Amino acid sequence: MAEETLQKRDNFATRTGFVLACVGSAVGMANIWLFPYRVAELGGAAFLIPYILFVILIGFTGVIGEMAFGRAAGTGPVGAFAFAMEKRWPGHGRTVGKLIGLIPTLGSLAIAIGYAVVLGWAFNYLVASLDGQLMAQESMGAFFGGIAADFGNVGFHVLGLVVTFAVMILGVSRGIERINKVLMPAFFVLFVIVVVRVATLPGASAGYEYLFVPRWEALANPTTWVYALGQAFFSLSIAGNGTLVYGSYLKRDVDVIKSARNVAIFDTLAAMVAACAVVPAVFVFGLDVASGPPLMFITLPSVFQEMPLGNLFVVIFFVAVVFAAVTSLMNLFEAPVETLQAQLGLSRTASVLIIGAIAVVVGLFLESGDVVSTWMDVVSIYVMPVGALLAAVMFFWVCPKGFAREQAEMGHDKKLGKWFDYLPKYGFVGITALVIVLGIFYGGIG
Repeated sequence: MAEETLQKRDNFATRTGFVLACVGSAVGMANIWLFPYRVAELGGAAFLIPYILFVILIGFTGVIGEMAFGRAAGTGPVGAFAFAMEKRWPGHGRTVGKLIGLIPTLGSLAIAIGYAVVLGWAFNYLVASLDGQLMAQESMGAFFGGIAADFGNVGFHVLGLVVTFAVMILGVSRGIERINKVLMPAFFVLFVIVVVRVATLPGASAGYEYLFVPRWEALANPTTWVYALGQAFFSLSIAGNGTLVYGSYLKRDVDVIKSARNVAIFDTLAAMVAACAVVPAVFVFGLDVASGPPLMFITLPSVFQEMPLGNLFVVIFFVAVVFAAVTSLMNLFEAPVETLQAQLGLSRTASVLIIGAIAVVVGLFLESGDVVSTWMDVVSIYVMPVGALLAAVMFFWVCPKGFAREQAEMGHDKKLGKWFDYLPKYGFVGITALVIVLGIFYGGIG
């Protein structure tokens, strides 16, 4: 059944397109407004040690698992969970699996609705930087406060959704794949331009020193390891939805092991490039390396106001931010769109329009910065990691013994080592459960 479904579905046309789409889903706001803060505050280069260790661990277990699981089932979370349960418990297993699969699917929709609010802010800032309004602001905090208020950004919020859904309605190969082939390389180029400009500023060396000189004592602090885990986990888009559904559009000859490796590498590079732009720039002008929206929408625009040719580089910066947000948002919306297509038999257009209507109706009531922050915290702490845990249990525990290995090795030129029989099943599942517990205890770790 999965094979028949796969043949009828739109697929990624190229391996590069698939990888870039997955990189696009991973490279988002967290790379820009959270990673620079984490690495600067938690040990500089020393933070990179646990972070890279967790990226490798999660990349070679969770990312491979979700890609392979989606491809094996030939459908998104709802159908994939039903597929796994049917293998273990024929008959009623499918119904139970579909119900469980709604958890990551609805989680993906919920986080996408909140993320769309932030994309709307970014679009507003981009337009304001183009017409000179942004650089003329006397108080960047007041400007952002006016936008991040109840119904304070409706036009740009809707614009972000229209752009995202206009691409998605074209399908996977003609829409999502093609746009990611343009936007992801452009994102890296634009950010590198900003990095080069920042590097020429007087005093930037102090920022690089703070960023790259390791403060080894940070490794003795458990908080460093906790936030390194959270940063790696959430940055790689492990939630039982987006990566899984992209995997369902994957051809049988694609090497998911190499694909997962490339996603982990480029996501880490994006985070490092962002840090090299943000931290030195903030240091030059003596500002605080805050985290979250204040860094991107208050601190950095204030930096560009003081920077020579800042009016040009603020445009480059927010173009890159919009690119990163759009590619991530397409991935988040794809799981619920695919569910309507696969489970209800609706057309691509109808599915996108229904999800779009839900996103507008619900999202407009989340435009307040405090409200959307609470909304996204709840979803990211309680729903997203649970979705990742459920997907991992389904693939590595519920599916028959050896099935996960068989699917992961498909398209790969050699067998995986014995480690793959144990590390994903015990290590990744255990770490995902730990992410849930730590997220609740710390009030969010990613």
